[in-house]
Amino acid sequence: MTRRRKVHRSPGPVIRVLFASLLVGLGGMGIAACGTGGGDDRPRLTVLAASSLQTALADYAGTLPPTQVRQSFAGSDLLAVQIRQGARPDVYVAADTALPRRLHREGLLERPRVFASNRLVIAAPAGSGIDGLADLTAPDRSVILGDSSVPVGIYSDRLLAELAPEEREKILANTASREPEAGSITAKLVRGAADAGIVYRTDVRAVGGLLEAIPIPGKIQPRIAYAGAVVRGAPEPDLARRYLNGLTGGEGAVRLGQAGFLPPGG
Repeated sequence: MTRRRKVHRSPGPVIRVLFASLLVGLGGMGIAACGTGGGDDRPRLTVLAASSLQTALADYAGTLPPTQVRQSFAGSDLLAVQIRQGARPDVYVAADTALPRRLHREGLLERPRVFASNRLVIAAPAGSGIDGLADLTAPDRSVILGDSSVPVGIYSDRLLAELAPEEREKILANTASREPEAGSITAKLVRGAADAGIVYRTDVRAVGGLLEAIPIPGKIQPRIAYAGAVVRGAPEPDLARRYLNGLTGGEGAVRLGQAGFLPPGG
């Protein structure tokens, strides 16, 4: 019989929805500044973005004077909840295409644009001895995955679905926790909370050599696409459209490439 670990989900969906409601209730206080703040007269652009984009978009924000860019990074689904519950940022940027399309159908976003792609890798400390997915099946391994409600977890589940059933079941049995965003997985791995995790290759690059990225064969890689859109009722819709233009063919696209993201369809 396949041994199963008790999987820790951190935090649970109900807690995360309550947290999103709190942020909406606090209004602008729920959005952290990732550009220049302060009480000046410059136009302010507010962006809600997937946590895996933090390094690239924080760099991009610095190229956009005289605009104040305020960016908040979290799991794509949590940010979608904020918008559904009344938050009105200017731009929503997700680590998939399904959530933006859904919000567009609900009348909350303008038509989404795909601007980047990514790949999954196994993240592990250097010298771990892990060379591939087969090494995650060993009885003494502990693995961290994304929660099945967020893009990194959805992509990981698609990847595991391509494996032989026995291999997939052993990896799931070794899963110690399922996290609400990719950054939570790398943070736990850096702290030594598990042996390995499945994340985007850009997440490993973002932690500056503290983890190594073990490639996963392309034939079982899921298609990973990032999409963004202007939020309907946004305070600065014209600035929002210019921001998205920069992601598809300007400074934003340059910063994405520097962070390891691939062009759409790459």
